[in-house]
Amino acid sequence: MTVLAPRVRRRPSVAGRALPLLLVLALLAPLGLLFTQTDRHTGDDRDLAARERLGVRYLRALGPLTDALVEAQSTAVAGRPVSRVALSAAVEEVARLDSADGDELRSHERWAGLRAKLEALPDRGLTDPGAAYQAYGEVTDLLLALYRKVRESSGLIRDPQADSFFLQDAIGGDLPTAMVIAGRLADLSRLAPGQPAAERAKTGAELAELRVAALGPATDLVADLRSAVDNSESTDLGANVLTPLDTYQRSVEAFGAYSAPDAGTPAPDPARLTAAGSTAQAAAKQLRTVILDQLDALLRARLDRLDRDRRLAVGAVGAAALLLVVLAGTQLAALRRAGREAAAEEPPTLPEPAPPGQAPAPRNGQLEPVGTGRGGEPDRWRPFDAAR
Repeated sequence: MTVLAPRVRRRPSVAGRALPLLLVLALLAPLGLLFTQTDRHTGDDRDLAARERLGVRYLRALGPLTDALVEAQSTAVAGRPVSRVALSAAVEEVARLDSADGDELRSHERWAGLRAKLEALPDRGLTDPGAAYQAYGEVTDLLLALYRKVRESSGLIRDPQADSFFLQDAIGGDLPTAMVIAGRLADLSRLAPGQPAAERAKTGAELAELRVAALGPATDLVADLRSAVDNSESTDLGANVLTPLDTYQRSVEAFGAYSAPDAGTPAPDPARLTAAGSTAQAAAKQLRTVILDQLDALLRARLDRLDRDRRLAVGAVGAAALLLVVLAGTQLAALRRAGREAAAEEPPTLPEPAPPGQAPAPRNGQLEPVGTGRGGEPDRWRPFDAAR
């Protein structure tokens, strides 16, 4: 008689039990890589925006210095004594900011050269209007170079957003250039009537060149600001910029009309041009404040958005990591439980089969009565054999 062995439950192999845990651990690697890349990208954008705000603060300090320098040039060319109060105050403010942010913006060298020229102005003999015009021209060239340096070092010139890019181009490039060149044009027109006859043709050519150089940046400024408004998602930008922009545009148009030479003369009327220039400079000052405020507001909003995105990314990665840790813990607990169950279960020991013609070995050491079965083979008693 064939004795069937009891069915033994098949347990999964060690590799099969460890596979879910390995999959959970494998998900941690791409998750960590994704978070690292996102965090680095967000961090770079945030560093750029923070550095751009330093540039905006520096440009804000350069505004009063530009106003004071253009005014001092006009006063010196007119032959009047130059008051150093406004100019000295503007110099001290820029020096303070350069001391604080110059390392980050790499502006120390440019500012040192400009400041040396500014401090040397009173020591020169500026009684000659022509000499004053040349001396202040050198200083304003250094000032415009400092504007360019701040824009480059702060990253403003590489701003990735359309609206803030056009704003920085307007406030750091077009507006100061237009103000400085317009001042030179008005001052040279005042010097032109006193030039010798042999120099008047040359002076007329210089005036025509300065007229183009002054009106070009002013026109670019208007185009930049309108492009910034058209490409911005901010609802405040257009409402705050367009009104002072219209005022500035009208003043520039009047300045351009008065800068044309009078009939029969190579130079425009100095009195009318100076008055139109003063109106344009006042409109430029008002517009400058608005542009700086709007540009700083856009950069501040960008920083807030980047900080919020970074917090969301950290929260999402933390939640995903926690979920994976829970899954890993569940798999480890299942592995330990399976190990304990495997240790507790032992396969049953089957009795050895008896040789032919011999009764099977008794179980538990007890003898069982047997009878003679068919063919002379021993047979076990059945329940009714004892009643025979």
